Amino acid sequence: MRRHAMFASILPSAVGLLCPLLVLPFIAACTTVPLTQAGSLSSYERLQPDDGLATNARINVDKEAILAAKTVQIIPTAFSSATANKLSDADRRLVANAVDRSLCIGLSDRFQIVAPPQTADLIVHVAISDLVPTDQTAAAASKVLSLGTSVATGTGVVETSVPIPSVRIPLGLGGIALEAEAVDLAGQQKAAMLWSRGANSFFGNARVSAVGDAYEFASSFGDDFSELLVTGVSPFSTKLPSLPSMQRLKSQFGAAPKEAVCESFGRVGVSDMLGRSLGLPPDWTDGGGKAAGSGSE
Repeated sequence: MRRHAMFASILPSAVGLLCPLLVLPFIAACTTVPLTQAGSLSSYERLQPDDGLATNARINVDKEAILAAKTVQIIPTAFSSATANKLSDADRRLVANAVDRSLCIGLSDRFQIVAPPQTADLIVHVAISDLVPTDQTAAAASKVLSLGTSVATGTGVVETSVPIPSVRIPLGLGGIALEAEAVDLAGQQKAAMLWSRGANSFFGNARVSAVGDAYEFASSFGDDFSELLVTGVSPFSTKLPSLPSMQRLKSQFGAAPKEAVCESFGRVGVSDMLGRSLGLPPDWTDGGGKAAGSGSE
């Protein structure tokens, strides 16, 4: 009942926001999230700019040392003190756990994931250095517009041979910035990444939650940093796209993860895919993890 009440309170405002915008042409907009340094890395000196198509990044990697490693330990993701107060405890845990889950599943492509008190060749830790909340009213209005467009074209009310793109209202777009590091047993940095991404009005899906965009991008960051450690090269380097591994595909559909340690971060599957398409808040479809931590620094 609480969840339905939330939508009941948001939708009238969303419709009120949508109506005047319908008579205006959409203006492409995006949220810019700076590559903020949270101070959690042992060094920032060797980081080099290496942006992706929609991502700002700076990277350092010792390819030889990374490829020689066989085991990894994941320290639960933390929020910087400057960012922690922007969210509720529940939202912080949700986003941090999404980072850890994505990392664990991605790293499982090559590494054995171990938990304390076992030691590992690499210790990975992530800090969320900045976060721009998503405006829930604007996200709801975007979803109303998207669903309305689908209905209009699907029923023939609007006839067009050119697909109408799913756009978001260019207001209240969210984003996130993170930094991560992999160190060896001596504490020496072997790989590091600063990473940020903001939502834009033409790509991505609006979820009606203050962490709607941050949650989606948290998994994208986990994919990128795990790829850096699995391959030893930038995930943004020019190369042919590759299909996800079978273990990743199974995990996306809610199957048990390849590495038992990853079970502590919980599972998401078809229900979360459906929730994403409907714009539902991520906490409706993601039960979170069993791992402790995910607090603020």
